[in-house]
Amino acid sequence: MLTIGSRGSQLALWQARWIQARLAALGHESRIEIIHTTGDRIIDVPLAKVGTKGLFTKEIEEALLRGDIDVAVHSMKDMPTETPSGLTIAAVPEREDARDAMVGMRLDELPARAKVGTSSLRRTAQLRALRPDLAIDSIRGNVDTRLRKLEERNFDAIVLAAAGLRRLGLESRIAEALDPAVMCPAAGQGALAVETRNDGEAHEICRRLDHSETRAAVTAERAVLAELGGGCQVPIGAHARIEGEVLHIDAIVVSPDGDQVVRLGASGPASDREQIGITLGRELLMAGAEDILDAVYGEAGG
Repeated sequence: MLTIGSRGSQLALWQARWIQARLAALGHESRIEIIHTTGDRIIDVPLAKVGTKGLFTKEIEEALLRGDIDVAVHSMKDMPTETPSGLTIAAVPEREDARDAMVGMRLDELPARAKVGTSSLRRTAQLRALRPDLAIDSIRGNVDTRLRKLEERNFDAIVLAAAGLRRLGLESRIAEALDPAVMCPAAGQGALAVETRNDGEAHEICRRLDHSETRAAVTAERAVLAELGGGCQVPIGAHARIEGEVLHIDAIVVSPDGDQVVRLGASGPASDREQIGITLGRELLMAGAEDILDAVYGEAGG
């Protein structure tokens, strides 16, 4: 029997159980083991100020390397761009909705000085660029906690990943799913990463869960992120889609105050996805993203 490692949040467990069901359909039984991560323990500090890559993955990957678990299920957007030696992303299943979602009110319906909650520097920066009149405040916690804070009228609206709301059966709470052309999602948003050791039975089994188009899109997005030197808590967005054999990707880098926006796109053969992402990342740096990111990393202390 395979052991699946997962964070303990409602959404993380939904994702782990979804993979568990896919494995069962292939004839393989599994059990889920909950592992608490650094990101789960630090709940009173905005994620962008914690400054640690792998906030939601490190302890799970360590368990995988020790052999305590056989499979790890992560939200792809939480994954650092470098995978630890000895581990690999065996599968990227078909992606859910990659968009960001407004909950409470539509973006264009929010009055001036409305209070909007998000834990993401990427979302904060883009909101400030789109609506500098809004009051953006940090909100942490799992999906239920954030929805409760909205209902307690601490916020006029909050921004969450559409995928998480859909997976938890909360699609009706979405006031507006923001077009990627309006708010560029995080690299890998809406996708899962099924991680295993480099070889062995679990790796061979999980490879069968891979969805080639999703992997191609996510590979391009993560190549942009890697070229920009970004982790999961930086004001960088990247969104790719596949049309036939062609990959289209857009990426954005925004200063935290929303005043500077660098946005570029690229297209090319899906088979060249990684190189397309690398090239786009370099073009963003030359177009002004380097200055923005230097300032962000300086504020974070490195």
